[in-house]
Amino acid sequence: MGVMPTPPLSRPLTLEDFEAIRDVEDGHRYELIDGVLVVTPSPVPRHQQVVTELLFLLRSTITPGHRVYAAPLDVRLGTDTVVQPDLLVAAPATVTAGWVDGPPALVVEVLSPSTRSFDLGAKLLRYEQAGTPSYWVVDPDEPSLRAWELDADGYREVARAAGDEVAELARPWPLRVVPADLAAGDLPGPVGPSL
Repeated sequence: MGVMPTPPLSRPLTLEDFEAIRDVEDGHRYELIDGVLVVTPSPVPRHQQVVTELLFLLRSTITPGHRVYAAPLDVRLGTDTVVQPDLLVAAPATVTAGWVDGPPALVVEVLSPSTRSFDLGAKLLRYEQAGTPSYWVVDPDEPSLRAWELDADGYREVARAAGDEVAELARPWPLRVVPADLAAGDLPGPVGPSL
């Protein structure tokens, strides 16, 4: 476990600053959004259950020319932005030995108390600005799914489903998602401090 260096206070962080800062094994997720360091706690089991179910669904329906990845995996969206979405779908040409370079075809974030406003605010905006074609947000507590697709005017919401409703999605390939199926199981709801 390394010692976290002090970040510069007089300017936005760069990729070099970010690499030095996050070289610490402390159980947190480190991301850089427009030069601002964002640190969140490790996910809880309910969050990871939804990620696992979605990963399985995406992998079992994948079409040629795509790869599916789960966090932690860096996605570099610029010289001042490195994110680690919960799930992503990327073209093989964008995947390097260490990260995904540029916007993935799909980004999925699973909400938690500490990331809800971030995932629905700053991250949504940053993915839109970077040109990410599809962005999904899953709320494991409701359960629900919201999906946006990029067009010439920016993101537009193309699906919203809760419980047993079916979200019919066209990108990155045709797919049906039932939010209740993602959160099914015998795991309890949030208890104590959670992501």
